[in-house]
Amino acid sequence: MTTLSPRSPYTPEELEKLYPKGLQLQLVQILLRHGERTPVSPRFQNAGLPPYWPYCNAAKQLTSTIMSSLDGTQFDDMQWRRRLETFGPDDGPVVAAGPKGQFDGICNAGELTDKGRETTLALGQRIRHLYVEQLGFMPKVLEDADMIYLRATPIPRALESVQQAFWGMYPPSARVANFPPPTIITRTPADETLFPNDSNCRRFARLSRAFGQRAAGRWNDSDDMKYMNKLIGKWMPETSPVVKVDSHPRLSGIMDTVNATLAHGSQTMLPKEFYDKRAISIIDKVNVEEWFAGYTESNEYRTLGIGGLMGDIVARMVGSVEKSGNDGLIEVGGEDGRLGQGRGGEKDIKFALSGCHDTTLAGMLASLGAFEGEKWPPYTSSIAVELFRETRPDLVSSTPSTLPISIPQGEPKPQSWFSSFFGRNSIISPNPSTIPGIARKPIDTLSKDDQAKLDSYYVRLRYNDRPMTIPGCKLPGNHLEGDKSFCTLKAFKGIVDKYTPRNWKKACFESIDRAEFPVEVEPAGY
Repeated sequence: MTTLSPRSPYTPEELEKLYPKGLQLQLVQILLRHGERTPVSPRFQNAGLPPYWPYCNAAKQLTSTIMSSLDGTQFDDMQWRRRLETFGPDDGPVVAAGPKGQFDGICNAGELTDKGRETTLALGQRIRHLYVEQLGFMPKVLEDADMIYLRATPIPRALESVQQAFWGMYPPSARVANFPPPTIITRTPADETLFPNDSNCRRFARLSRAFGQRAAGRWNDSDDMKYMNKLIGKWMPETSPVVKVDSHPRLSGIMDTVNATLAHGSQTMLPKEFYDKRAISIIDKVNVEEWFAGYTESNEYRTLGIGGLMGDIVARMVGSVEKSGNDGLIEVGGEDGRLGQGRGGEKDIKFALSGCHDTTLAGMLASLGAFEGEKWPPYTSSIAVELFRETRPDLVSSTPSTLPISIPQGEPKPQSWFSSFFGRNSIISPNPSTIPGIARKPIDTLSKDDQAKLDSYYVRLRYNDRPMTIPGCKLPGNHLEGDKSFCTLKAFKGIVDKYTPRNWKKACFESIDRAEFPVEVEPAGY
């Protein structure tokens, strides 16, 4: 539940099974959790843990854009270094220092560390190895960014992680000399659906509190929690001396600090009791239930917590089928925001990278019924959502293990990539209902002709390079014969449509006082 240990690259034999010749890869959307970071708030100084960590060397070489002419036509880069200031013994200002007296390279709370930059850079390199070098799906050299959509939440560590992953996938040596600056899409916090947004969705905040309180009721007096108190209770603060799901710090806060220390160096470690194997197992089990059980039991929880994001992901896939701009092209808009006017003249999005969080990935998988038995997502975890088009019907019905991999012949034409991954708001039309096409229309409202447009398309999710299977996709007719991890696009859209909000903001403030739990469990993934 801390640093990810990535598997080795797929072997040729594995690629044959994972990418059968009868299917052609058409669109890839990757959601990645940010890399290793510091705790979101300082804890356990009484256990010897320093409040300031010296793992952020980027703070020594920051760059900002400065307007350098009064007419607003010229800009320059200003390089600077950051030092943190805090309260001294008499409330006077002092420079924050690391455990060995370091003043430079000190991290803010929740900041992406040097280790986090390393692992997200390495993720980008692994992405390149698969989609560029092994599959030939993306070009080896980029001329521009017309066919890639980059997106990040407003939290800096998510943005920085996307930048690191992009750099790993396309380093300067894999970009032309005059490569233009890529566009990265962001939203204001009030509009953000790239993570479960309880701060700006009152109804979801109420639901998440209810499920949190239920978990507290189940676990606070359990033998597992008694074990936790015996182990680390002596380091809890006087104001909240007992370890509980809802103590202060909460059990999830303890996990936050434990995971962050495990990911970094010896200068920032807790006493050995915090790393007891049974304790770590308890922390993971209870926190996964508290934070993610709602997605598996309540359609409203899925709708408000992750439905907006899932609707966007499906809309991009359907938009890719329709070639309507709903694949994300409208958000990116080519050069200077003019649709299809990028230097490469691209009109389709092929690849998307989105920087998000652990709650995004687990919420997404849990909402699809594909998180059962999983642990808390480690740093730099990722989900790849792959859209395939059937090209050889005679081979599609065969067992995937007998199919050779489809590798494009010759050098892919240099293309530009960038466009669609998350934002529902279009730079051309902010109202999705005014955009032509079927991308955001529920499957059960589509005509037979429109539904037929989705035939011969399949969706596959890979979580940390492991194919995941969705319960509803196991049903007859809902998957590729011989491999249930390939869900038909029609079935996948039908599952997600059931919890895609029609108006997320309106739903966030409706029926605030309604009962939080459904009368009966509403299983995810169907």
